[in-house]
Amino acid sequence: MGHMNSAIHGTAYAELLEETPALARARERAALERAIELLQIAEAKGPRSHEEVEALQYLNRLWAILIEDLANPENDLPRTLRANLISIGIWVLREADRIRAEEAGSYSSIIEVMGSIAKGLS
Repeated sequence: MGHMNSAIHGTAYAELLEETPALARARERAALERAIELLQIAEAKGPRSHEEVEALQYLNRLWAILIEDLANPENDLPRTLRANLISIGIWVLREADRIRAEEAGSYSSIIEVMGSIAKGLS
């Protein structure tokens, strides 16, 4: 979310390889949409299914990457927006844990929130 830096800094080649903000947003939107798809499949297959394990692993990896990027001071999004998105990410991960532990019902609220974020990246 926001500007992701190239691993190689200071060269013209690195500058050519850096993602444009629009491309970065498109990749982030696609990753969120994939997580939503996996959660929908997991919900259909039921608790403790292979699909649920796969969906939760993907969700955890995705939000770990997004939160790390959002916490980076070089991220070009406004500080308040970054903080709000980090809070949402933490909520998503906690809610997913509650559902996995059968303390909460379904993935629908997570799917709805992530769908709104993905739509905002359009």
